[in-house]
Amino acid sequence: MKVAKLARLDLAPDAIERTTAQLAGMLEHFADIDALDLDTVQPMTQPYPLQNVFRDDVVVNGLDRDEVLAAAPASEDGRFRVPPILGLDS
Repeated sequence: MKVAKLARLDLAPDAIERTTAQLAGMLEHFADIDALDLDTVQPMTQPYPLQNVFRDDVVVNGLDRDEVLAAAPASEDGRFRVPPILGLDS
């Protein structure tokens, strides 16, 4: 009950009992892990070996600016015009 109150959880009485039992089980499991002798075990940052895959950068022609802006709802000075997001009028 105290942990639920500290975590600001609104639990029904039956949920408190179930959650208390689950939490106790987790804490017992953590104690089992803490009891293991792991001095000879190397730390692992990733469970699978990773390999970066790079590809060559290839320059391609982009979209035509005038064509793209013609399809936009609004444009101004060669850019997309969007409504202000901070309530400021431009």
